[in-house]
Amino acid sequence: MAERATPALRAARVIALVGATATGKTALGIEVARKVGGEIISVDSRQLYRKMDIGTAKATPEQRAAVPHFGLDLVDPD
Repeated sequence: MAERATPALRAARVIALVGATATGKTALGIEVARKVGGEIISVDSRQLYRKMDIGTAKATPEQRAAVPHFGLDLVDPD
């Protein structure tokens, strides 16, 4: 697969920010994404649910407007 990757894909960087809830990952992620022209992909097990904003420290609408965010509000909780 690596031999079929485009030059842009081969040059892509992935920066992972990990840590406990409410430790500043979102603010730091936005700052880094702005500096490198990146995007934020959330892999949080609860932030993917719609209407589960309390207790998940999900990015605010203002924060989401600052840089593209993915992986939030994907499914309804059952």
